[in-house]
Amino acid sequence: MAQADVARRDGSLAVLEGRHTKQEITRRIGSIVLQGRLPRYFWLAFAGLFILVMLFLYSIVYLIAVGVGKYGINIPVAWGTMISNFVWWIGIGHAGTLISAVLLLLRQSWRDSINRFAEAMTLFAVAMAGLFPILHLGRPWFFYWLLPLPNTHMHWPQWRSPLVWDFAAISTYATVSLLFWYMGLIPDLAILRDRAETRRGQLFYGILALGWCGSAYHWMRFQSVYYLLAALATPLVVSVHSIVSLDFAYALVPGYHSTIFPPYFVAGALYSGLAMVVTIAAPLRTLFKLEDIITKRHMENAAKLMIASGMIVVYGYISEIFFSWYSGEDFERVMMFRRAFGPYAWFFWLMMFCNVGVLQLLWFPRVRLWMPGLWVISLLINVGMWTERYVIVVSSLANGYLPSSWGSQSLTWLDFGILFGSLGTFFALVFLFIRILPAVTIFEVEELAHEQTVGKA
Repeated sequence: MAQADVARRDGSLAVLEGRHTKQEITRRIGSIVLQGRLPRYFWLAFAGLFILVMLFLYSIVYLIAVGVGKYGINIPVAWGTMISNFVWWIGIGHAGTLISAVLLLLRQSWRDSINRFAEAMTLFAVAMAGLFPILHLGRPWFFYWLLPLPNTHMHWPQWRSPLVWDFAAISTYATVSLLFWYMGLIPDLAILRDRAETRRGQLFYGILALGWCGSAYHWMRFQSVYYLLAALATPLVVSVHSIVSLDFAYALVPGYHSTIFPPYFVAGALYSGLAMVVTIAAPLRTLFKLEDIITKRHMENAAKLMIASGMIVVYGYISEIFFSWYSGEDFERVMMFRRAFGPYAWFFWLMMFCNVGVLQLLWFPRVRLWMPGLWVISLLINVGMWTERYVIVVSSLANGYLPSSWGSQSLTWLDFGILFGSLGTFFALVFLFIRILPAVTIFEVEELAHEQTVGKA
């Protein structure tokens, strides 16, 4: 039962493979941070990502200096890749909250090895997402007009507008996610403080640990606050992307004005977010030799959740197509026809291939347990989910209720520079996080190992 890939008595794979002592778990996870136990070419890969960070900064400076007309938006397609990127990044952040908060409340032990980097992924994704509405303004120095406060001209916010709700929802989501992530880090920061061999490391982790000493009183307070924050974060999984979807559903635009958008967007968010978790987890477990801690059980469960959320997305596609026909509305029908066979047809069919076709491979257990294949599938799903956002945002605006104003949007180098630059910045932050803080939760894995040892005894 302690061997890799050997099923337990109930037929499922083990959450933690082999027998592990507390000291061994602490040493293996802590050494990545304290001793720099990094795989070969770690810093070389980081240098490549840093080039993308520079591309991101250059693209932003160029955009501000020249104006938003330099990337592919026009009238009537006033929303382009900026809003597509915004919706996509917000969606990616949802899987971290699902894995950390929801599965914690449901007492799912398989979350313990992957929740830490999933939470960090949420923070970095929300940080990326928050930039795009500001950049899309054209005059980002007036971003404070997005705040639900009277602006300098004393115009009160339109409280019935979901654009105002967006700011409140996203800022709340970011704040709760940050608090939840940091709360879970505190016991591990104390472990790193006690094991650090340099004075600089002891000071750094000691300050961040906030005086944690591991007493029964501290653990009691920790558990109370940790579960309280999980309870606060859980409704945000549904509410944040529902509010983002209302930016579209409230608009009287063919393809936007739909009651299915809130659950459709939430399912898509979980779908893309879980794909990003697998994208990070697969190389992490291999490069750092953590296959017995981040096991195939974790990867298979994430793949099963991808199937569940992905099939809801497929249902959303079918509903969109069916109701555009069943409504009897000519503009809805033409919009859907031009989405599939018009200027954006190749985006539409790429979306269908990645999000519908590739997803079906996950029904096969061998595919779910084949790590290289699962990693490629997760990459393709994220490509498909970005394409879906682009198709929804652009194709509807291009085919409104005034045929004489129909137009199209052409992607420019700036669209790609900002997109790939944001990806490089996101993964650069992930690399720095892995180097500075424990990417796997030490104390929860220790508890899991203890429970398994007691159970086997």
